Amino acid sequence: MGSSNVDSTRAFVKDVKRVIVKVGTAVVTRADGRLALGRLGALCEQIEELNSQGYEVILVTSGAVGVGRQRLKYRRLINSSFADLQKPQVELDGKACAAVGQNGLMALYDSLFSQLDVSSAQLLVTDNDFRDPDFRRQLNETVKSLLSLKVIPIFNGNDAVSTRKAPYEDSSGIFWDNDSLSALLALELKADLLVLLSDVEGLYSGPPSDPQSKLIHTYIKERHEGVITFGDKSRVGRGGMTAKVKAAVYAAHAGIPVVVTSGFAANNIIKVLHGERIGTLFHRDANQWTPAGEIVAARECSRRLQAVSSEERSKILQDIADVLEANENLIITENAADVAAAQQAGYEKSLISRLALKPGKVSSLANSIRVLANMEEPIGRILKRTELAEGFILEKTSSTLGALLIIFESRPEALVQIATLAIKSGNGLLLKGGNEAKRSNAILHKVIISSIPESIGEKLIGLVTSREEIPELLKLDDVIDLVIPRGSNKLVSQIKAITKIPVLGHADGICHVYVDKSANKEMAKKIVLDDKTDYPAACNAMETLLVHKDLVQTGFVNELTVELQIKGVALYGGPRASSFLNIPEAHSFHHEYSSLACTVEIVDDVHAAIDHIHRHGSAHTDSIITDDCEVAELFLYQIDSAAVFHNASTRFSDGFRFGLGAEVGISTSRIHARGPVGVEGLLTTRWVARGNGQVVNGDKGIVYTHKDLTV
Repeated sequence: MGSSNVDSTRAFVKDVKRVIVKVGTAVVTRADGRLALGRLGALCEQIEELNSQGYEVILVTSGAVGVGRQRLKYRRLINSSFADLQKPQVELDGKACAAVGQNGLMALYDSLFSQLDVSSAQLLVTDNDFRDPDFRRQLNETVKSLLSLKVIPIFNGNDAVSTRKAPYEDSSGIFWDNDSLSALLALELKADLLVLLSDVEGLYSGPPSDPQSKLIHTYIKERHEGVITFGDKSRVGRGGMTAKVKAAVYAAHAGIPVVVTSGFAANNIIKVLHGERIGTLFHRDANQWTPAGEIVAARECSRRLQAVSSEERSKILQDIADVLEANENLIITENAADVAAAQQAGYEKSLISRLALKPGKVSSLANSIRVLANMEEPIGRILKRTELAEGFILEKTSSTLGALLIIFESRPEALVQIATLAIKSGNGLLLKGGNEAKRSNAILHKVIISSIPESIGEKLIGLVTSREEIPELLKLDDVIDLVIPRGSNKLVSQIKAITKIPVLGHADGICHVYVDKSANKEMAKKIVLDDKTDYPAACNAMETLLVHKDLVQTGFVNELTVELQIKGVALYGGPRASSFLNIPEAHSFHHEYSSLACTVEIVDDVHAAIDHIHRHGSAHTDSIITDDCEVAELFLYQIDSAAVFHNASTRFSDGFRFGLGAEVGISTSRIHARGPVGVEGLLTTRWVARGNGQVVNGDKGIVYTHKDLTV
């Protein structure tokens, strides 16, 4: 088990003991009607492996009619005269085909299982058999006895003696094909899982041959029923995918999980039992696994979280910090696997830099969580208290937002920061990380939810693994209160364009440093170098360096740019700087490099610097380096960015460095939260009034005092 492809919706497999595997005619036979020996051999090997691991495996096999038809056609051919062959050929009797084919099919199963030192048993049934309670009781006892002896029961519908008029046409009775038989047996024999093997990967949104069709990983009856277009039925079997869906819905409704997957791919039964996300899953609780179901579950858990004491929430955070440190080696191993895969896939260096958890990062995260745990209780703080009238008090209090959707790329530490801030602020959370960090995200999520008490519920923090679910999530403006994207300009812009849910974040991190003529030169060098080289991929790193024109005459511009080049920074200039410094011209001032590169431009004065930042900046973080306090105040007052600094690196624009404990991101929005967003950015406000019988009555019977009682 322990595969990196394990899906949270497949967690039910850990409790599976008894499995029914149904193999279709298209899997059992080749295109020419002969038995597919290779596929049957691989099937028997999987069943033998599961049998040896302690699973109870029951096989339901189709194929007898198809095999019998192929044999009888051959027999008729060699027994026919030339004159007979000129006559119209009568269709072979299906029941005779079933009788002949069943004999050969079981002989092959017996031979294959014997080679694997496994015994098998044949059980042929008709739908009428199930009308007899004594038969059903005896069937259970026989199967129980066989399984206790490690024998594989092999079921098939006894079409040779079935009272149905024609096996392919008559769908009356308790079961009418082997798909419905397998569902019936799953209920009758109390199976824990039913696996239906087909000739395609699973259920598709349309015919599998259509390039526009997509594999449906989890069947949601409310969403998929009536909108799926089925392709042709099986080339040889009775009902194809339509029959499988019917049987799967029936069994799933009765509480037995069903997976429809390919019988052509290697080890698919074993992969299903290892929890891998293959094929299509049918489950009674599947509607709860929809994006809406997950976010509703997170909201319900958040209400339970809000109901516990501040001390209990802090204890959860302390436990998370401890368990992160205890699992540091495992976390680093999974992250290293992500980094190696990203390098092999040819991802950009800036993305790989953001992806890697550097030495000491896990300890640093744990320490920041402990700081967060010890911070003041954020929920229910009284922000304003007013006496409306005598004996009538109104309070404005801090309140949890509710349910958040966070979509982030690359940075696995973002998952930890966001999850712990959500816990501190009492919010439910659904996380979608980038595929490049899937192993890191999976282990971090697992570690974090292991510390959430059962009384609150691990669904407080959900992890979405499929990119396909994002568009649907972004439609849920009735259940998601806030979307926070952390990633590229493209990601943030796309999300803002397609959702009605409020979005908190920034599309660009084009941070400026302006070096004024009165700047302390050593301080300026130190700040500029830190700003660009400390962590070039960060959104708060300097992307544009503006310098006062007088520093050209003193030679300081040359000194400063040489220092940057020594550190490996590639320089691109605006019209003035590219000419003076003989460097390539920048294709745009509005550009985020996220690497060891930056734009340099020369400006006339602080007013020109402010104008440049307003025209080309992204309102993230900008800094001035100057010893002239009047110039500094002008810059700080007029720059309209989320964070503005004097004589400090823009790299300080960070939730942890601001003392927020952690951050969910940096916002350049003009409403709600702005700059590094910590706990307070995940809260809203509400009004609480306490009276003693006051009524409005046209405002006749009340004397308003509107006295401020805020402490």
